[in-house]
Amino acid sequence: MLVENCMVRYINKTKVPAESQGKLTELMVEEGMAIKAGDVIAVVDDKPARLALDVKKAEELEAKLNAQNDVNKRDAVNSERIAAAEAQTYKELHEKGATPYLEMKKKQLEAERAQLRIELADLNEDTALAVYMGKQAASKMAEYDIEMRTIRAEFDAFVEKRIAQLGEWVQPGSPIVELVQMDRIRVEGFIDAINYAGQVRKGSPVVVTVIVGGTRDNPVTKRFETTIDYVSTELDLKHRHRIWVSIPNEPVGDGWLIKPGMEASMRILPGDARPDGLF
Repeated sequence: MLVENCMVRYINKTKVPAESQGKLTELMVEEGMAIKAGDVIAVVDDKPARLALDVKKAEELEAKLNAQNDVNKRDAVNSERIAAAEAQTYKELHEKGATPYLEMKKKQLEAERAQLRIELADLNEDTALAVYMGKQAASKMAEYDIEMRTIRAEFDAFVEKRIAQLGEWVQPGSPIVELVQMDRIRVEGFIDAINYAGQVRKGSPVVVTVIVGGTRDNPVTKRFETTIDYVSTELDLKHRHRIWVSIPNEPVGDGWLIKPGMEASMRILPGDARPDGLF
């Protein structure tokens, strides 16, 4: 089955945006550059974010010290021991008639109050720990804000267009560059859903021929043997299914052998294939 009038298209083409507002202080790429996933594309001014991180780290340290401070708890425990001993002593004295009932009761209440101070110290420690955890999260958010100001490539790509300029003020969502993936590209075509019903599946073997140069009468072609990657479930207005395959590209000098917009054809070969994607 021959599918003609196919077209080479990008697999990935994206405008990389800024994620924070500020002045663009570094712009590391130029149009036509090839970059790798993780490479730095640009940096939005991160001085305010770094100062904010310093503040958050100081607050985190303060909260950590408070969370680790058990002085109040130890003081409350010691006070409770003294108050309990005094209450017991006054109880024995009262039983012997050596001290009034009110004095004994006062010491008993002081002992109960000392116990409440221990509970309050426990509550304060738990509160200090919760505050410390919150400050830790705030520090991580400040670190993430700095990370967002460093804009990186998500995939190996070719810089198609540089949109923003060095020193420009950008907002979240402002496009910085347009990146395209060129190491692998897509060849897309259409199959008549009525005449070839049930004959094409995802995984069907296919031979792709791309016109990479030459003339209309004497074209230069590149041939690839692969399988169908996608068969659409939806029909277009001409009752056709869209199909596509991905093929590897080859660098040639400063460019690539196969470019989006080139014409191609697909010859779908007979043979069993996986049932998924059947139309």
